Order: sequence, then C-alpha cells, then structure tokens
Amino acid sequence: MSTLVFGHKNPDTDSVMSAIATANLKNKLGVKAIPCVLGDVNRESEYVLNYFKIRAPKQIDNVKTQAKDLNYSSIQGITPCTSILHAYRIMERENFRTLAVVDATQKLLGILTMKDIAMGLIMGDFYQLHTSIDNIINDFNAQVLACKTDADINGKVSVIAYYDDTVKGTLGEDDIIIVGDRYNVIEDAIASRVQLIIVTGGRELPPKYIELAEQHQVTMLSVADDTYTVSKLINQCNYVTSIMKSKDIVKFYECDCLDDIKDALMSTSYRNYPVINKENQFLGFINKKNLLNPERKQVILVDHNEYHQSAEGLDEAEIVEIIDHHKIGDIATSKPISFRNMPLGSTCTIVYQLYREMNIDITPEIAGALLAGIVSDTLLFKSPTTTQLDKKAAAELNDILNLDIGRFAMDMFKYGTSLEGQSIEEIFYKDFKEFNLGGRRVGIAQVFTMDIEEVLGRKEAFLDFIGQTHRNKEYYLTLLVITDIIKEGSYLLYQSDHNHLVAMAFNIGDEDEQGAFVADLVSRKKQVVPMLTETINMIK
Repeated sequence: MSTLVFGHKNPDTDSVMSAIATANLKNKLGVKAIPCVLGDVNRESEYVLNYFKIRAPKQIDNVKTQAKDLNYSSIQGITPCTSILHAYRIMERENFRTLAVVDATQKLLGILTMKDIAMGLIMGDFYQLHTSIDNIINDFNAQVLACKTDADINGKVSVIAYYDDTVKGTLGEDDIIIVGDRYNVIEDAIASRVQLIIVTGGRELPPKYIELAEQHQVTMLSVADDTYTVSKLINQCNYVTSIMKSKDIVKFYECDCLDDIKDALMSTSYRNYPVINKENQFLGFINKKNLLNPERKQVILVDHNEYHQSAEGLDEAEIVEIIDHHKIGDIATSKPISFRNMPLGSTCTIVYQLYREMNIDITPEIAGALLAGIVSDTLLFKSPTTTQLDKKAAAELNDILNLDIGRFAMDMFKYGTSLEGQSIEEIFYKDFKEFNLGGRRVGIAQVFTMDIEEVLGRKEAFLDFIGQTHRNKEYYLTLLVITDIIKEGSYLLYQSDHNHLVAMAFNIGDEDEQGAFVADLVSRKKQVVPMLTETINMIK
C-alpha cells in the first residue's frame, strides 16, 4: 500500500510543494508514497507546477477505510459459458462458495453460489440442455467419436435405455441422446440427425456407426461413466447463466467507505459480496470477516497537525509521520511516529533539511517546488515568521536553479493573487481555516493579493457573505484578512459576537470600522491567531 502525503484543506503553495517534495524523498528512500491535495490547487501553486513542469498531486476527498483497503478474496471470475459442473469443481478446489460471472473485460454479469447450484439440482429443468460441446467433453472427460460441432448444444435430453422400437420415429434434430451399447438406437438417432449422441460405458463402438455419424454430420461422444451417472450429471453441463443471480446483486465499489459497507452487511445475510471498480469490473469478494481487522491507509501530514484542518476520516488512517511549522494541535497517535515540528517560515524549509540529512540529491524540479513554497509562505522573506534558516535554504536551493528570486516571486504572486472573475465565496474560501481560540470557534480566511480594490470594491457584498457564514457556522468570530503584498499589511472584514474584539486585538482606533488597514499584519499563524487568542482570553 502506498503512503499518502498531503497538507491541510484549502491547500496553499507551501502545503502543495511540501507534499510533492516529501513524497519524492520517501520514494528515493524506498517507501512508495503519493503526493496528494485536499482540494483544488490554487492559482499560485498552479503557476509553480507549470513553471517547473511538475505533475499536479492527486486530489483526494478523504482517507477513510474503503473497500479497496480490505483484504478481500481475489478469486478469479468465470465466464458465462462456464458449465455449472465446472464452476462447482472450482468452488470445491478453492474452498470458496461464491463465484463471479464476468465478461471478457472482467465486467460483472452475475453471481453464482453453492446455494444456486443446490436449488438448480432440486428445481431445475432436467430435460433441457444449453451448453457447448467443449463443456460436455471437459466435464465428462469425453472422447470425440464423430463430427465435433462448434455450435452450441441446445435441446431436449433423452435417456434411451429401453427397446428401440419404442423410440423409432420420435427423434429429431433438437434431441440429445444418452445411450449405452444399443446399436439400433444409435443407428436410428443418426438417421434422425439428432444434435448429439452420448455413448456411455466407454465401450468401443463398431466403426460403421462412427462412419455413419460422420456421413450424417451428427456429433457423437464416448464417455466412460455409466448411463445413470451421465443422466444424473448432464444438466450440470448447462451454462452458469441458467442459474446465476444477475439482478439486485448487493455489491460494493472499491471506493465505498467501511461504515457504509458495515450497514449493508448488517441488513443482508449473504456469505460473500462482490467488489467492483467504477467500470463495473470485478475485483474480488468481501465478507464479514474482512471487516474485523481492516488495513488502514498510511498517511504523512505536512504543513498541519490538527484534525479539523486535515482529511475527513483521518481517525481511521494510520499517521506515520508529521512535518509541520505550526503550533502543536490535537492529533494523537497510537504509537510513536516521526514528528518534525520547527518554528520556521515554511514547511518546505524543514523538508529541505530532511533531504540534506538523508543525503538525497535534489533535482531542479524539487528544488523549484521547495523554493516556491518558502518564498510563498514567507512572502519573499517579509513575513515575521521568516527565519535565517528559511533564507539559507532558499539561497542553497537557488544555487541549483539560478533564478532571479525577486522577479520569480513577483510573477508568482501576481498570477496567484489575481481575483478577476472569482466569486465572493471562492475568494473567501481560497485559504480558510477554523480554529479553537480560548474555547471559542473562530473562522479565519486570508487572501494575499496585489489587487486590493477587487475585494474592497465589493466590501458590502463580502460583509453580507461573512455575516451569513458567521450565523450558519455559529462562529464566535468570522474574519477575512486581505493582505496587501506590496504595502505589507492587511485590511480586515469581520463579524463578531463581541463588538470590540477585533478593534482590541489589532489596536484599531475606530471600533466599528470595516476594512481597516493594519500595517505589518501579514501572518495568520504568527500574528493574527496569537493576537486574537490573547484578546479572547482577556475578555472572557
């Protein structure tokens, strides 16, 4: 199983690039890893991916345990032309009581169970046979005596063990005859051009009857079993389609979640359930035993360590490592893991250090990803979160790339912060996070832009949306931080249950002013959240 590497919801450039670089590092170290994102890649990250020609990470919705994570039985499906007897022998050999019937592309057509076979023996049509000649040959280990046909055998079965005068004139081309060494019956059947003659007992047939069958193009087989045995088993040579279940099959898609599977299994009583992919191709069977110890997804978290910022179903996954530069959150593990948390400006700086510690060469593509993540999260080293280690890492990465970092950063910011054509909801949720500050639920969105008027020009519409979000989510504070990259400060739009909270936290003179500019306020992590936490604790 591959390890999934991903950052927080509403991924920013540091989150996306640290996931890509970490997954690459793990693969170099022999651990199969896949970089992922928990949402759409934003414009800034898109610019970086295109600039350095890096494949976009896989987008995932959750890390819940799914059908594909279960240790299901991967027994091979059978074709619709398989005989019932052959299917039964597979069940006996594999000690498995359910088989999938599939077409040439492995798409699920039906299900065959041991119960279906048993019910066919009790309630089936014993006089009708529809199968291939090869099925009969294989099921009875038969010898072809004359004129093997390629067409399906489809007709009425007759066991002729009585005096031949009773039979004369009653046989036709739809008949399938089971007979012993009654040569008069065989001769009459050939003359009547029956579909098939099965000669039982394994005795050698006089050549003249074989020649006669060839002349009349009548297929004739010889089997070693006696007439009673053949007559008892012949209807088991029918195609499995005659008894398989093809409607109302309880099946699961490989991406179905464990909780949904459990509910379905509790309300039904089948022994095995097929698992299919989105193309309806059969993958295997699951049963209730498979749910006892499901294999959990293995994940590495980057740029976050809190449940509400992470993938849905994280409690069902196995966290094997965390790489982050934020405060310690609420995530707990059942066993020790590698947890690298450092007070740096970017997670990409930490990932760069891991490459150096592991003595793994950094390709230009990965160097570009790491440098972009550092430049983005430190706002080209202007953010108060920036450290000397961030600057040192960026310089060493640029030794590989030889970029004009300032120009690259401005081009990246300009492309990434353009808000033209985006709805208010899209802008608000570009980089939104929920926090628990002093026991209060707080939602904080941040937008970095070089086009401030695109937001402030729609201030009233933004305030209406913020107010609606505030009420629907029942937040104590809902805040939009509009950060001006050029002026190195932020404008604030908000809705709060405490009238003076924002003014007190950010020292705004006019307590009712919406869209007030706060100089040097650029970091949600190091400035906005700590200042709000301190103020909330003070006024409680």
